[in-house]
Amino acid sequence: MRRHIETVVVRARVWLFALVLFLGLGAAALFAEQRFPPPDFESSGHKLPATTVPSARAGFLEYVDVAVLALALGLSAWLILKKRSRKWVIGLSVFSVAYFGFYREGCICAIGSVQNVALGFFDKSYAVPLTASAFFLLPLAFALFFGRAFCAGVCPHGALQDLVLLKPLKVPAWLEQGLSVLPFIYLGAGVLFAATGSAFIICQYDPFVPIFRLNGRALMVAIGAALLLLGVFVGRPYCRFLCPYGALLKLGGMVSKWRPRVTPDYCTQCRLCEASCPFGAMRLPEAPVADAQVLRRDRRRLALMLGLLPVLVVGGGWLGSKFSGAASMVHPKVSLAERFVREKDKPSKTGVLSPDDLALERARQAPVELLTDAAAIRRQFDTGSLVFGGWVGLVAGIKLVSLSLRRKRVDYEPDRGDCVGCARCFEFCPNELVRRGVMPPEALPASAQAAVSDRLSSPAEVLRR
Repeated sequence: MRRHIETVVVRARVWLFALVLFLGLGAAALFAEQRFPPPDFESSGHKLPATTVPSARAGFLEYVDVAVLALALGLSAWLILKKRSRKWVIGLSVFSVAYFGFYREGCICAIGSVQNVALGFFDKSYAVPLTASAFFLLPLAFALFFGRAFCAGVCPHGALQDLVLLKPLKVPAWLEQGLSVLPFIYLGAGVLFAATGSAFIICQYDPFVPIFRLNGRALMVAIGAALLLLGVFVGRPYCRFLCPYGALLKLGGMVSKWRPRVTPDYCTQCRLCEASCPFGAMRLPEAPVADAQVLRRDRRRLALMLGLLPVLVVGGGWLGSKFSGAASMVHPKVSLAERFVREKDKPSKTGVLSPDDLALERARQAPVELLTDAAAIRRQFDTGSLVFGGWVGLVAGIKLVSLSLRRKRVDYEPDRGDCVGCARCFEFCPNELVRRGVMPPEALPASAQAAVSDRLSSPAEVLRR
């Protein structure tokens, strides 16, 4: 039975990796094309404002960014799984904030690359930049084998929040579970608006990029500062409760081949690792239930949640379809078409015109083309909103099903999906400290001392020492 389960997990990992590779490389290309060229305002005397987005890296510099990312991911996985060092993870976090954050100004980042891949997959006229494809694929590939190595100390967003965490407070379990579905919903919304060519909302509402660039909209700067202030007391609030790319990494981490473990051999049940984890990722031992009445109750609850799952999917799809019209207004062409219909009988404005007024005047010259394009985009949103609503229902249903399952655990273990590999628990585990020679074996309980003595006297350990 155990071998069968391991085979299923391996197959799931392979198929998930193949799916990620297909989504990313199917639309990848060496050079990006501008998706929305600016209108010809120059003939009217209007001067386009200077963009605040850093220009694309030229030539080999793109490959430098990808190489740095790959090296940082490899180093992060080694530090977590082999070196098991919190101190070196902090060092890697400082480097990532300096390089990927302030030096590269948060662009390109793996979080926003989800939108590039989504647009490239649904719009064949858009070529996904090679850097965006690499930043999308590499962290996911590492997650399938080494857990969330990207989150540990490579992502500048997570690293910045981790560095400001000074006095962590425990988030109530009910609130943690409820907020944990938001990243998946945000991921669905980001894919919807990117796939329809409407907006890159994940980048538009990124709270930390304005901090890395030292400029930006006042609202987003305020939100970023508020999240950092909250991050002093709540571990990585953006990563845990908002980050859409973290949702994908969580799925990859759940089937990863290797993962962080607190103790190297014997758990003393001291609960220090549970107290040390500021992200709610430590799972307590859970013994199998022997009471027949409790088992029957658990099975009924699980059957109810499984029966509710398709209802939530269908209901979510129906509800999402009701908002397709409002969602389509995010697309510039749809909003322009709506304004054209409202003001088609009004006289044209004269004098110095704003960019919106100039766009309306251009629409008056080719109204059929504008209305035809807007109708096609609305049809895309009809389908996309239906799928998005179903996705929200699916996420909610799976969360309810997962809360109805019991899992057999004999030790304190980090959750495969929720653990970000911060390495804090390694510094608190007495057995780990004995292994590293920081604490004498005599400080352990008697039962643990026997296990440590057997390990230290083993031939492999003697050769290693």
